[in-house]
Amino acid sequence: MKTVLLCLLCFVLGTVVFVSTGASQRSESSAGTVQAELVLVPGGEFTMGASVNPNNNYVDNAAHLVRVDSFYIDKYEVTNAQYFEFCQATDHSLPEFWGMDVFCSGPDFPDHPVVGVTWATAMQYAKWKGMRLPTEAEWEYAARGGLVKKRYPNGNDVDSTLVNYYGTYGHPLPVGSFPANGYGLHDMAGNAVEWVSDFYAKDYFLESPTENPAGPMYGKRRVIRGGGWRSGKMCATVVFRQSLRPHWVDMNVGFRCAKDL
Repeated sequence: MKTVLLCLLCFVLGTVVFVSTGASQRSESSAGTVQAELVLVPGGEFTMGASVNPNNNYVDNAAHLVRVDSFYIDKYEVTNAQYFEFCQATDHSLPEFWGMDVFCSGPDFPDHPVVGVTWATAMQYAKWKGMRLPTEAEWEYAARGGLVKKRYPNGNDVDSTLVNYYGTYGHPLPVGSFPANGYGLHDMAGNAVEWVSDFYAKDYFLESPTENPAGPMYGKRRVIRGGGWRSGKMCATVVFRQSLRPHWVDMNVGFRCAKDL
């Protein structure tokens, strides 16, 4: 319970900002060594969520059967260098915390995950790349890496050799710093929390369709998944869910892209 409270506290007390005007554009260069790479995730069926009884108090992540089609997803979280290229090409504003070393954001950290971007701008980046954000179901299926009934992408427990979470390193690390999961994906737990495409609804898992669920049709918040460098260990599980308003930013939240087969 203590860990869960810490996890929630990190989202509430973390640097969350409503963005009305983005950070000013600057003419800095940012060249990274990590190249964008897509991984094919084979479609299949899995139990999404965690609670055994969907009628208990944990309706937020009630266990339910889901089937997803095959899809591509980024091997790594989108990096500062990759996002900077988007900003330069589209004259888009830089991330909210750009140039702040404490968040490893800016040209001095090209291979670190970009943070401080809204859901809306993450969607714009994905569209610019000819892709999209993953659905919540796709994200969890990919995060599990083919494992069944495990809490984390690599098993039932993690430590600082596997995941960057609150109390370990104190800042984001370069993407791919930890072992990949069974699908060859890095940082599906920790480093940066990730935007997905779905609207958030607390009870959606109780009514979710089985085939390729894409979330509620309407809502005020968008789902974020996976733990981050500023999140408690419990947030790094494959089932933990949170949400933010789509025009808010957080120094703990980034994203990765997906693409139809």
